[in-house]
Amino acid sequence: MKKTSLLVAALLSSAALAQTPPPSDTERYTLFQAPVTLLRNAQLYDGTGSAPREHMSVLIRDGRIADVKPDGELKAPAGALVKELNGGALMPGFVLLHEHLFYPTERGSYGAFFQSFPLLYLAGGVTTMRTAGSMSPYADLNTWKDIRDGKAPGPDLDVTAPFLNGIQAFVAQVPRLVNAEDAVRQVGYWADVGATSYKGYMHLTREQLDAIVKAAHERKAKVTAHLCAVTYAEATAMGIDNLEHGFFASTDFVDGRQPDVCPSGDAAPKSLDALAVDDPRMAALQRQMIDKKVALTSTLTIFETFSYGRPMAPAAALDLLMPQLREQYVSRYTAIQRGGPNPHGRIFPKNMVWEKQFHDAGGLLVAGTDPTGYGGVIPGWSSLRQFELLREAGFDTATTVKVMTSNGATYLGRSADIGRIAPGLRADLIAFAAPLDAAKPALPEVAWTMKAGRAWDRAKILNAWKGQVGLR
Repeated sequence: MKKTSLLVAALLSSAALAQTPPPSDTERYTLFQAPVTLLRNAQLYDGTGSAPREHMSVLIRDGRIADVKPDGELKAPAGALVKELNGGALMPGFVLLHEHLFYPTERGSYGAFFQSFPLLYLAGGVTTMRTAGSMSPYADLNTWKDIRDGKAPGPDLDVTAPFLNGIQAFVAQVPRLVNAEDAVRQVGYWADVGATSYKGYMHLTREQLDAIVKAAHERKAKVTAHLCAVTYAEATAMGIDNLEHGFFASTDFVDGRQPDVCPSGDAAPKSLDALAVDDPRMAALQRQMIDKKVALTSTLTIFETFSYGRPMAPAAALDLLMPQLREQYVSRYTAIQRGGPNPHGRIFPKNMVWEKQFHDAGGLLVAGTDPTGYGGVIPGWSSLRQFELLREAGFDTATTVKVMTSNGATYLGRSADIGRIAPGLRADLIAFAAPLDAAKPALPEVAWTMKAGRAWDRAKILNAWKGQVGLR
């Protein structure tokens, strides 16, 4: 009888354990959260471009910044959670405008990774992002809604409709637009199901792109583009809102270029390779864009992978890839480096100069990482690399912070809510384990990312997703 009782008790206990739901991703990856949190002794970059302030405290109440003062002037309220940063850098969460929830799995095919990527973006300090072109639009839209409704962790998403390309084939997952009417239908359909922005792609004609811009603007939505058949100057004249990839995608300087035709082969990179860094035609193009208030997205991370003489992605980033994708990246990277100096490698530093010229002349420069190409740009690490590359381009640290935070918020029309560290704004923050040092090109370790007062455990996220990118 006693044995029977013990057996029944064990079975009941096992049944109870089986019915206990596993922790959600939100619970599993939360480092800390409290109704009131005081962060102390930070090297504070507030996102305005101002120089950092040392020994600063930030008070957070109910997910929003309540106060920002020097350590000696801000005391912990009763019951507050106090976190010492020990002089480590603190800045707003990144607001990036060229991100994706897909990744290249083989040439011409992209897999949707809406489970891993939102978490990896959080691990890399990204708290708001635009999906600049979609391969799996319903997955993007559903992920956005789940994050918005608190059902899943991730950055705020500004969901872009599928890539809007011309009739020429790009990949099978992208619609092929026949004419301007087709383009307008696409804008209307995706606006109705929830897309909040649009991205034109390389083979659009001027007529198609113009129709997209007009239709989107009628719906109070913005348009960006990775161009080729249309020049930057032509798109700017149409009133486009944003152009992608710095000046890497510009075909404005191709000799003998035919209207509405994407130059074949390496004509476009050759034209930029031959263009002097101080060519007055580039200055004139930048001035036209600035006058028409066209934003420019810097995506140095993706073009670094095509350039001779640039470093391989860090081993910790590659550890996130499933073995086949890691091998694919290493093989392609090795082939590029063995090939010797190439146009991309020569254009890369010139584009850095052009982006800084555009910014310094008054243009709105925003940032993104574009985790596509042949697989060397990996969320969780790509945002940090973009930060380092902007500093390599000559931006001081405070300006780099501004480009990657408040400039993006300004473009999205959300500067009253995100992008800076100031009372009243949402507590979206990145904490580093040490202060930022202008003499050290590499960033220190990220301690944690906070979104709306909840701090996410970077180390736990990265460890959990090792070898998973390419699977889920």
